[in-house]
Amino acid sequence: MSAAATTSPADLGTRTGRLDAIAAWLLALLWIAPLVYALWAAIHPAQFAVRFELTAPLTFDNFTRAWTAAPFARYILNTVLMVTMILAVQLALVTLAAFAFARYSFAGREAMFALVLVQLMIMPDVLIVENYLTLERLGLIDSLLGIGLPYMGSAFGIFLLRQTFKTVPRELDEAARIEGCGLLGTLWRVYVPLARPVYVAFGLVSVSYHWNNFLWPLIVTNSVTTRPLTVGLQIFAAPEQGLDWGLICAGTLMSSAPLVIAFLVFQRQFVQSFMRAGIR
Repeated sequence: MSAAATTSPADLGTRTGRLDAIAAWLLALLWIAPLVYALWAAIHPAQFAVRFELTAPLTFDNFTRAWTAAPFARYILNTVLMVTMILAVQLALVTLAAFAFARYSFAGREAMFALVLVQLMIMPDVLIVENYLTLERLGLIDSLLGIGLPYMGSAFGIFLLRQTFKTVPRELDEAARIEGCGLLGTLWRVYVPLARPVYVAFGLVSVSYHWNNFLWPLIVTNSVTTRPLTVGLQIFAAPEQGLDWGLICAGTLMSSAPLVIAFLVFQRQFVQSFMRAGIR
């Protein structure tokens, strides 16, 4: 009898688990390697940016120089305002749209929802020219509202919440109506609390995407007063400014620090939200 034939299912499961663990560790190392290098270059003098010596002196001068070399405080404020504005409008719009698609029958409902699904299949980059021309006609070029306007209606959010709202028992609607709740009261007191994990998951996706969005803000902004972190960092790290890797890495860490810190602090909530927000 061959060795393969004598291998028990438990042994195969153990070996598979070990291979999965090794693969996970390798992927984690590949993911964290750029961050480790950026941290090394940021806290060491320029001559040690590509020399890994354990005795190299530590310095935080790169962070001070980066902060004063570019208006990072303004970039961070612009980014926070932009992300907050987009997320607030998205939550309001996707909640109302998802509630209508999930609980009410009206003429053209299926066709309208099909159009929402079509939006999921269209890359935002395809619409850059048309969006720019529209914002130019509205006079919103080089403004935070202009950056966020094309993203305020999220097809992904509508689809995700619609699927969640459809799982809410109809009996809860009737109970809320008996208690005197109107349409919006039922939505606020019944549907929104039950979909809280989905809101958290969608909020994380939205904030992460728009915090790191680069191409559209680069095209639509022209001044420091409206540039987000991604565009400001690209201008700060342009070749004509000189390639000081310690300075560039310090600026990169300052730009990504809020998201990294949020992930480390709310890691458990992040994972639980995505696990509970499955599409049923």
